[in-house]
Amino acid sequence: MSETFTPPTAFAVPGRIAVSNRAAATWQRAVLTEIRRETPRVSTFRFAVPGWQGHLPGQHLMLRLTAEDGYTAQRHYSLASPPDDSGHIELTLDHVEGGEVSGFLHTVARVGDAVEVRGPLSGFFAWPGDRPALLVGAGSGVVPLMSMLRHHRQRQLAVPLRLFVSARTREDLIYGDQYGDETTPVLTRESERRHLDTDHLAPCFTDGGPGWEAYVCGSNAFAEHASRLLVRLGQPVDRIRIERYG
Repeated sequence: MSETFTPPTAFAVPGRIAVSNRAAATWQRAVLTEIRRETPRVSTFRFAVPGWQGHLPGQHLMLRLTAEDGYTAQRHYSLASPPDDSGHIELTLDHVEGGEVSGFLHTVARVGDAVEVRGPLSGFFAWPGDRPALLVGAGSGVVPLMSMLRHHRQRQLAVPLRLFVSARTREDLIYGDQYGDETTPVLTRESERRHLDTDHLAPCFTDGGPGWEAYVCGSNAFAEHASRLLVRLGQPVDRIRIERYG
């Protein structure tokens, strides 16, 4: 997620994964074990966190860096990894111009370096895997949605899941080689239909189709646009969860 991400208001979400409030309030040591390039400006950072007690797909955490002089910088980031990842978590970050935390991770951090993390945080945007999920994201807004997709695959869940992800070009498409038949990429600079529209989403709203829980994540403008499309197609407003940044 962007470094300007603002976490939503939290409320309880039922699910199979129990997360300790005490664990979420405690800073834990996380050791960087892998860096993977996703696009020219986006990378995934994999951390080992032995004390991690699990999370719900869609939740986020706080990451803190501390300099030798004691100065600290901390940011909220969505979790990209599924819950069942054996003591590891993954964060996928844009290299934000002038960003203290993303800049450090992209240009300074090396495998073996340690940071601190606290979480998981917020149940508002979480998807426990117990209801059909319609996921709509743009840019780095796909990060929490990928956690949901990975959870769906890993658990081989029977509930329907569909993902629509918008990016400028295929080169800008985060996780571009990891999508399957459940995903529709919308490439706004490579298509006659330059933006996500009702024609993309309409096949999900046929008579007798699933009763979706919709999750929308992206910039303010994209979140407003996508949520309006969903309402126009008949998605109940109280079943649209929005996480926005920027």
